[in-house]
Amino acid sequence: MLNPVIDNDGAPFWRYATEGELRVQACADCGEPRFPPRPCCPYCQSFACEWRVTSGRGRIWSYVVPHPPLLPEYAAQAPYNVIVVELEDAPRVRLVGNLVARAGAPLGSFDPHSVRIGARVQVVFAHGLPQWVLA
Repeated sequence: MLNPVIDNDGAPFWRYATEGELRVQACADCGEPRFPPRPCCPYCQSFACEWRVTSGRGRIWSYVVPHPPLLPEYAAQAPYNVIVVELEDAPRVRLVGNLVARAGAPLGSFDPHSVRIGARVQVVFAHGLPQWVLA
């Protein structure tokens, strides 16, 4: 498993994920959610921000099924899915992750041929990483 690269702006996202919460950064002035996290609001240019808890529900907006050649860490697990999830309560926010059979299941546990755009999903966490299961 590869670990995420954590920068200062994204550190709260990963800390909350370790605690089992999916939170997104939002502007504390205009209220617009933003992802990826960044220091300045792209809508009003404010530097004020807050981290809002989300329901963790969304829908599959897009997906891909990678096949070898891949990074060695992933080649043995291929084929697997990589999905883009549009959050239900923050539709401008789209997160990349994997659809798994159940919480804690391995990367390739969900049949990649069964992934469907528009399918409803719910976030789960494994080792501090957000993953998704069918809702």
